[in-house]
Amino acid sequence: MLEKVIMAGFGGQGLLFMGKLVAQAMMNQGKHVTYFPSYGAEVRGGTANCHVIISDDDIHSPVADQASTLVIMNTLSYERFAASLQPDGLMFLNTSIVDKYEQTTGTIVPIAATDEANDLGNARVGNMIMMGAYVEARNLMSFDTLIEYLSKTLTTKKPEMLKVNIAAVTLGRRIVQQRIQTGELKLP
Repeated sequence: MLEKVIMAGFGGQGLLFMGKLVAQAMMNQGKHVTYFPSYGAEVRGGTANCHVIISDDDIHSPVADQASTLVIMNTLSYERFAASLQPDGLMFLNTSIVDKYEQTTGTIVPIAATDEANDLGNARVGNMIMMGAYVEARNLMSFDTLIEYLSKTLTTKKPEMLKVNIAAVTLGRRIVQQRIQTGELKLP
Protein backbone atom coordinates (compact mmCIF):
# COMPACT_ATOMS: atom_id res chain seq x y z
CA MET A 1 0.00 0.00 0.00
CA LEU A 2 1.24 3.45 -0.92
CA GLU A 3 -0.95 6.55 -0.60
CA LYS A 4 0.44 9.98 -1.43
CA VAL A 5 -2.01 12.75 -0.68
CA ILE A 6 -1.68 16.51 -1.02
CA MET A 7 -4.25 18.63 0.82
CA ALA A 8 -4.24 22.27 -0.20
CA GLY A 9 -6.24 25.47 0.18
CA PHE A 10 -6.36 28.72 2.11
CA GLY A 11 -4.88 28.98 5.58
CA GLY A 12 -7.74 28.61 8.04
CA GLN A 13 -9.59 25.96 6.01
CA GLY A 14 -8.29 23.21 8.29
CA LEU A 15 -6.16 21.32 5.80
CA LEU A 16 -3.17 20.96 8.11
CA PHE A 17 -5.50 19.60 10.81
CA MET A 18 -6.97 17.20 8.30
CA GLY A 19 -3.53 15.94 7.24
CA LYS A 20 -2.38 15.55 10.81
CA LEU A 21 -5.52 13.59 11.70
CA VAL A 22 -4.97 11.16 8.81
CA ALA A 23 -1.28 10.80 9.63
CA GLN A 24 -1.91 10.05 13.31
CA ALA A 25 -4.68 7.56 12.62
CA MET A 26 -2.64 5.66 10.04
CA MET A 27 0.50 5.67 12.18
CA ASN A 28 -1.49 4.16 15.04
CA GLN A 29 -2.61 1.43 12.63
CA GLY A 30 1.02 0.45 12.13
CA LYS A 31 1.66 2.21 8.82
CA HIS A 32 4.76 4.20 7.93
CA VAL A 33 3.67 7.83 7.66
CA THR A 34 5.14 11.21 6.83
CA TYR A 35 3.36 14.53 7.36
CA PHE A 36 4.89 17.59 5.71
CA PRO A 37 2.96 20.86 6.27
CA SER A 38 3.59 24.12 4.46
CA TYR A 39 1.88 27.47 4.77
CA GLY A 40 2.38 31.01 3.55
CA ALA A 41 3.72 33.75 5.78
CA GLU A 42 0.28 35.32 6.09
CA VAL A 43 -1.21 32.07 7.51
CA ARG A 44 -5.03 32.61 7.69
CA GLY A 45 -6.18 33.50 4.20
CA GLY A 46 -2.82 32.67 2.64
CA THR A 47 -1.91 29.34 1.13
CA ALA A 48 -1.60 26.16 3.16
CA ASN A 49 -0.90 22.61 2.11
CA CYS A 50 0.40 19.38 3.47
CA HIS A 51 1.78 16.20 2.00
CA VAL A 52 0.87 12.97 3.76
CA ILE A 53 2.44 9.74 2.62
CA ILE A 54 1.20 6.42 3.98
CA SER A 55 2.97 3.18 3.23
CA ASP A 56 3.50 -0.38 4.35
CA ASP A 57 7.22 0.15 3.70
CA ASP A 58 9.82 2.81 4.51
CA ILE A 59 9.18 6.25 3.01
CA HIS A 60 12.17 7.93 1.39
CA SER A 61 10.79 11.44 0.85
CA PRO A 62 8.08 13.38 2.70
CA VAL A 63 7.06 15.23 -0.48
CA ALA A 64 4.62 13.76 -2.99
CA ASP A 65 5.76 14.72 -6.48
CA GLN A 66 2.98 12.61 -8.01
CA ALA A 67 -0.08 12.36 -5.77
CA SER A 68 -2.47 9.44 -5.68
CA THR A 69 -4.98 11.79 -4.05
CA LEU A 70 -5.50 15.54 -4.04
CA VAL A 71 -7.86 17.42 -1.72
CA ILE A 72 -8.16 20.87 -3.26
CA MET A 73 -10.09 23.65 -1.52
CA ASN A 74 -9.34 26.73 -3.66
CA THR A 75 -8.43 27.86 -7.17
CA LEU A 76 -4.81 28.73 -6.40
CA SER A 77 -4.23 25.23 -5.04
CA TYR A 78 -5.94 23.67 -8.05
CA GLU A 79 -3.66 25.61 -10.39
CA ARG A 80 -0.59 24.63 -8.40
CA PHE A 81 -1.26 20.92 -7.78
CA ALA A 82 -3.69 19.55 -10.42
CA ALA A 83 -0.87 18.50 -12.75
CA SER A 84 0.68 16.39 -9.99
CA LEU A 85 -2.24 13.93 -9.88
CA GLN A 86 -1.35 10.41 -10.99
CA PRO A 87 -3.32 9.07 -13.98
CA ASP A 88 -5.25 6.69 -11.71
CA GLY A 89 -5.59 9.24 -8.90
CA LEU A 90 -8.53 10.94 -7.20
CA MET A 91 -8.99 14.69 -6.84
CA PHE A 92 -11.54 15.91 -4.30
CA LEU A 93 -12.35 19.41 -5.55
CA ASN A 94 -14.20 22.11 -3.60
CA THR A 95 -16.47 23.39 -6.36
CA SER A 96 -17.88 26.11 -4.09
CA ILE A 97 -14.63 27.99 -4.76
CA VAL A 98 -13.04 26.25 -7.76
CA ASP A 99 -15.64 26.85 -10.44
CA LYS A 100 -13.44 26.40 -13.53
CA TYR A 101 -11.50 23.19 -13.91
CA GLU A 102 -10.60 20.64 -16.56
CA GLN A 103 -10.42 16.89 -16.47
CA THR A 104 -6.74 16.35 -17.16
CA THR A 105 -5.92 13.07 -15.48
CA GLY A 106 -7.38 10.84 -12.82
CA THR A 107 -10.89 11.11 -11.45
CA ILE A 108 -12.33 14.37 -10.17
CA VAL A 109 -14.81 14.20 -7.31
CA PRO A 110 -16.54 17.61 -7.27
CA ILE A 111 -18.00 18.53 -3.87
CA ALA A 112 -19.38 21.97 -3.02
CA ALA A 113 -17.76 21.65 0.42
CA THR A 114 -17.99 25.30 1.46
CA ASP A 115 -21.66 25.54 0.49
CA GLU A 116 -22.44 22.24 2.21
CA ALA A 117 -20.60 23.43 5.34
CA ASN A 118 -22.67 26.62 5.36
CA ASP A 119 -25.81 24.46 5.13
CA LEU A 120 -24.60 22.59 8.24
CA GLY A 121 -24.33 25.94 10.01
CA ASN A 122 -20.55 26.29 10.15
CA ALA A 123 -18.47 27.35 7.13
CA ARG A 124 -15.33 26.05 8.82
CA VAL A 125 -16.18 22.34 8.43
CA GLY A 126 -15.72 22.14 4.66
CA ASN A 127 -12.47 20.30 5.34
CA MET A 128 -14.31 17.64 7.32
CA ILE A 129 -16.80 17.12 4.50
CA MET A 130 -13.81 16.46 2.26
CA MET A 131 -12.31 14.23 4.97
CA GLY A 132 -15.41 12.04 5.09
CA ALA A 133 -15.42 11.78 1.29
CA TYR A 134 -11.68 10.99 1.20
CA VAL A 135 -11.86 8.29 3.89
CA GLU A 136 -14.89 6.67 2.23
CA ALA A 137 -13.38 6.67 -1.26
CA ARG A 138 -9.87 5.55 -0.29
CA ASN A 139 -10.93 3.13 2.44
CA LEU A 140 -7.77 3.82 4.47
CA MET A 141 -9.52 3.41 7.79
CA SER A 142 -12.96 2.49 9.01
CA PHE A 143 -15.44 5.28 9.51
CA ASP A 144 -15.57 4.38 13.21
CA THR A 145 -11.80 4.89 13.43
CA LEU A 146 -12.16 8.33 11.83
CA ILE A 147 -14.86 9.31 14.34
CA GLU A 148 -12.72 7.97 17.19
CA TYR A 149 -9.70 10.08 16.22
CA LEU A 150 -11.82 13.12 15.52
CA SER A 151 -13.47 12.75 18.92
CA LYS A 152 -10.14 12.36 20.74
CA THR A 153 -8.71 15.42 19.04
CA LEU A 154 -11.67 17.76 19.38
CA THR A 155 -12.71 16.71 22.89
CA THR A 156 -9.48 18.12 24.28
CA LYS A 157 -9.15 21.16 22.00
CA LYS A 158 -12.60 22.25 20.84
CA PRO A 159 -15.36 20.10 22.35
CA GLU A 160 -18.09 22.43 21.07
CA MET A 161 -17.03 21.61 17.49
CA LEU A 162 -17.35 17.84 17.78
CA LYS A 163 -21.02 17.51 16.81
CA VAL A 164 -20.78 19.61 13.64
CA ASN A 165 -17.52 17.93 12.61
CA ILE A 166 -19.09 14.48 12.94
CA ALA A 167 -22.06 15.71 10.88
CA ALA A 168 -19.61 17.02 8.26
CA VAL A 169 -17.59 13.80 7.88
CA THR A 170 -20.84 11.85 7.76
CA LEU A 171 -22.10 14.10 4.97
CA GLY A 172 -18.87 13.69 2.99
CA ARG A 173 -19.09 9.93 3.37
CA ARG A 174 -22.73 9.94 2.25
CA ILE A 175 -21.95 12.06 -0.84
CA VAL A 176 -19.39 9.50 -2.03
CA GLN A 177 -21.67 6.55 -1.23
CA GLN A 178 -24.56 8.10 -3.17
CA ARG A 179 -22.40 8.87 -6.19
CA ILE A 180 -21.05 5.34 -6.27
CA GLN A 181 -24.57 3.88 -5.98
CA THR A 182 -25.89 6.04 -8.84
CA GLY A 183 -22.87 5.26 -11.04
CA GLU A 184 -21.83 8.92 -11.09
CA LEU A 185 -18.51 8.01 -9.43
CA LYS A 186 -16.34 5.08 -10.41
CA LEU A 187 -13.34 4.70 -8.14
CA PRO A 188 -9.99 3.72 -9.67
